[in-house]
Amino acid sequence: MSAFRVRTLGLDLPGVAAAFTRRLHEAGVPVTAERAAWFAQALAAVEPISRRRLYWTARGVFVTENAQVRAFDAVFATVFGAAPAREDAPEAEHTAPADTAPGHEPRRSADGAPPGGAAASDAPDSRATEAAEDLPVPVLASHEEVLRSKRFEALEPHELARLYSLMTRMRIATPERRTRRAERDRHGERIDMRRTLRGSLRTAGDPIRLARRRRRVVRRPLVVLCDISGSMEPYARAYLQFLTAAAGGAVASRSEAFVFATRLTRLTRALRSRNPERAIQRAATTAPDWSSGTRIGDALKSFNDRHGRRGRARGAVGVILSDGWERGGPALVGREMQRLRRLAHRIVWVNPRVSAHGFQARAGGLVAALPFCDALVSGHSLDALDEVVDAIRASHAADLEPPPTAEPEPESDDEPWPSATPVPGSSVAMPSGYGPSRGKTTPGWSLGS
Repeated sequence: MSAFRVRTLGLDLPGVAAAFTRRLHEAGVPVTAERAAWFAQALAAVEPISRRRLYWTARGVFVTENAQVRAFDAVFATVFGAAPAREDAPEAEHTAPADTAPGHEPRRSADGAPPGGAAASDAPDSRATEAAEDLPVPVLASHEEVLRSKRFEALEPHELARLYSLMTRMRIATPERRTRRAERDRHGERIDMRRTLRGSLRTAGDPIRLARRRRRVVRRPLVVLCDISGSMEPYARAYLQFLTAAAGGAVASRSEAFVFATRLTRLTRALRSRNPERAIQRAATTAPDWSSGTRIGDALKSFNDRHGRRGRARGAVGVILSDGWERGGPALVGREMQRLRRLAHRIVWVNPRVSAHGFQARAGGLVAALPFCDALVSGHSLDALDEVVDAIRASHAADLEPPPTAEPEPESDDEPWPSATPVPGSSVAMPSGYGPSRGKTTPGWSLGS
């Protein structure tokens, strides 16, 4: 009798995870490469000795909403077999039998039928699948998804620190434009006569090879102006982290960052640091007017006089992050926005109050600025910042949603949102020593007493 050997087969976990992730993506389940890596790590940590254990391991990694369960079960049944019947069903033994291990076919009888008959094997699986589809299974969202949908004003200090790592994943890219300068290109539209004649000296004066040139294509500059007044303090730190991510992104060499409350402060050099916390500390020290009044018109005039006319705003994409409350005259805001509109390629106004129910543009500064803006978007959360990135990246003005028509604010003696008077109650402090004089601002919109 010949001896036999037992050989241990190794499973290519990255390959299995990649193939299963691709099937889920084709079925409409939103998956990422990061989740595929998590699935491979989970299979290495949790031995999939049973189909039930494999099912719940994969479902815990890929499924984030109840609406995705049906598509996930269909893909799992196609790849690994039918899903288990219930979540509270007893788990299989530690040693998997041959007919339940993934990748093994059940033993069949002599006539080719599975043991127990076709009715005994197919009917329970179909009933179990229907029961699993009808059974509501609670699915909790991950910390990242909760953080993405949470308003900036409600974030805790430790959540703000984790927010920066998510902002660095955002690809902030401005539209491209053709410059007047040309560069070498084999398939350029113009012939470079100087290089062609110089190269013809090697072939006895015959221009055998034609050198060509084309106009250079570069990214447009990005100019961001952020409001750090009292009414915008709950969002100021999150916006500073967004400015830091923009200053270190793809348009780092052609991006400018400014903050304003009662005066304009340039933070481009302060925010260009590998350490985001140090960059925010330096930015807070550079601008001493945190949580003070708002003078949008004076800040825009200072920018146009000192930076805009010198070329920083010429052909650039301008982003203004402010709620539009103006302590000065709205006429100055409209006049300076008109000057900025002549210089900039596009102006995007980011107002966190746009997401509020029944929002209407009634603030004096916002009403005066909207006729010169190409888009009005909300940046109240990380998900809302995706709209800001899309507005920056839009190639044509037709791709943007036009801002709503602004209605002038009715004149009244009491100001419901005084920018120079912070509302007490916030738990997020700014990293500077120039905090508000009467407490911190509170999360949520309150129209006052």
